[in-house]
Amino acid sequence: MSTDANPKIGPIQILAADDHPLLRYGIATLVGAEPDMEMVAQASTGQEAIEQFRLHQPDVTLMDLQMPGMNGIEAMIGIRSEFPNARIIVLTTYAGDVQVMRALKAGARAYILKGRLAGELLETIRAVHAGQRRIPPEVAAELVEHAGESGLTEREVEVLRLIAGGNANKEIAAQLSIAEETVKRHVTGILAKLGANARTHAVTIGLRRRIIEL
Repeated sequence: MSTDANPKIGPIQILAADDHPLLRYGIATLVGAEPDMEMVAQASTGQEAIEQFRLHQPDVTLMDLQMPGMNGIEAMIGIRSEFPNARIIVLTTYAGDVQVMRALKAGARAYILKGRLAGELLETIRAVHAGQRRIPPEVAAELVEHAGESGLTEREVEVLRLIAGGNANKEIAAQLSIAEETVKRHVTGILAKLGANARTHAVTIGLRRRIIEL
């Protein structure tokens, strides 16, 4: 098996999971020019990624976080539940610290911003295949900046998402079947944890840090 502690001898076998065909083509072009790498499979959804991983058991998997249906983090959890030593590199457009933490908790070995694929992909693949971990400096800085902060609870994330949707406290209370006073307490907690001075400021921070998405 290619995902054990001692990868097999031969080209590094790679699975690329991303819902954009052009990006997969670009990755395949980069990989195809390297004598020590081989693209063995591609996937456009999280479910396909799991199926292709089972079929090919690649040495390194490149995983987009934002895909239709099952997202990249869910696919990573699915893969690693069957293949705990799978080496997975996350590909994303965003450096939000919450998203990074979710990916790392799900077992990602490295994190590459898509804007830097051309310059960093090949080196990162080799590093991860050799057992190393890689996080871009700006992503690591985000993690350090917010390391001491209390994370939002699931309910607070729900409330923040509804605030982002333009809902007033009364509307949020109705949708979540809770008292309006409870919503107000959640809003106060959200503002304090995010260091925000207003609801719109909290939404901006939540979007930047990928706590919520529109």
